[in-house]
Amino acid sequence: MNADLVPEPALPPATRPEPVSLTQAFWYWLKLGFISFGGPTGQIALMHTDLVERKRWISEQRFLHALNYCMLLPGPEAMQLAVYIGWLMHRTAGGIIAGALFVLPSLLILIALSWIYLAFGDLPIVAGVLYGIKPAVVAIVLAAAWRIGHRALKNRWLIGIAGLAFIGIALLQLPFPLIIGIAALMGLAGGRLLPEYFRPGGGHAASQVSYGAALIDDDTPPPEHARFRLKSIIVTSVIGVVIALISLAALTLVFGEKNPLSQMGWFFTKAALLTFGGAYAVLPYVVQGAVSTFEWLTPTQMIDGLALGETTPGPLIMIVAFVGFVGGWTKEVFGPLALFASGAAGAVVATFFTFLPSFIFILAGGPVVEATRDNIRLTAPLTAISAAVVGVILSLAVFFADHVFHLSEPLALWDKTALLIAAAAAIALLRFKWGTIRLIAVCALAGLVVSYVPWW
Repeated sequence: MNADLVPEPALPPATRPEPVSLTQAFWYWLKLGFISFGGPTGQIALMHTDLVERKRWISEQRFLHALNYCMLLPGPEAMQLAVYIGWLMHRTAGGIIAGALFVLPSLLILIALSWIYLAFGDLPIVAGVLYGIKPAVVAIVLAAAWRIGHRALKNRWLIGIAGLAFIGIALLQLPFPLIIGIAALMGLAGGRLLPEYFRPGGGHAASQVSYGAALIDDDTPPPEHARFRLKSIIVTSVIGVVIALISLAALTLVFGEKNPLSQMGWFFTKAALLTFGGAYAVLPYVVQGAVSTFEWLTPTQMIDGLALGETTPGPLIMIVAFVGFVGGWTKEVFGPLALFASGAAGAVVATFFTFLPSFIFILAGGPVVEATRDNIRLTAPLTAISAAVVGVILSLAVFFADHVFHLSEPLALWDKTALLIAAAAAIALLRFKWGTIRLIAVCALAGLVVSYVPWW
């Protein structure tokens, strides 16, 4: 959503903002959770407009320093940035509130949409809408590969890594974690042998602009809780890991090791630790596990879930809530008479274990933000991983295209209408810079028209 829709006048530049209470921050983070459309780029832009330019809770430089750190971590960087700013302002409670409210509205909306999808998805009007949205999803994934590739593939070495990653996952069916591990080793070697090719290329190095005195300004010393203390970092990390292990153990003890909820806890914990490069990067791993290994949902349902995820606020990785809901519903974890409860439990479990590592990374690692900047030994593996991610995302587009257009069938059986919608959607995204919500709305309308026109 456009940040201009937030009616918040900017403060006079010379006026330093008044201290912000935790209650005031709570209401802001709650509002942000409901209006954070547009993917990570839109969400980061919205927070910048609100917190740097208008409210001036944090300076431009401090905002970008925090963002650079979040970009190095696995997980949704916009959500992690919210956790970081909340933590910097109001300690651990502020970080937890900011992150939870960034995710909660999207979780509730996706639970409702997932129920509608499973309960009423066979209705002709719903089928028509989904027919138009599925080709748009293929175009959205292709556009994501193009955007990330344009930023990440700065030389022939990185292009080669992307190509090898595509071959590895699309043709050789190698596990996603193995591809990421190989890319990291290649980056580690490249950082030593060819450091000029494995430095981060660009990113968020925006020009430093002053919007006036900020509550947390460039020269504001770190608050007491944000100072580097090794003991504090270790204690916070241990607490986070213990919470994760206790939660996983509780699921296993209550439901059993083979129960889908227990499997989801372990699976989405691993997925969270592999989300380098954004949600599109980890989706192939989710597809491998949720569709092929555990059979929680079908490839078609996975595509439909991505379409629903694109239309809701919050991080795109919230598609895991849809996966969890459909998995819980399909496997009837609470029995055939409690399908909604089964689905809702799956959505909550998937969401909790996907986002828990992000909280641990920020709350434990916040004090060491500056220690990781401009260190080639740390950034070179991440640069290589970013390159591999491009190949992985491209393989995801091929996977979706095969199921939407029936490309594995003879040419005469290809869905020409869906191909036409996808081509138009790709042009709208890349040439005319349409937003995702607008694109999906138009494609959904096109799907309805095609479904109800008898001569088509």
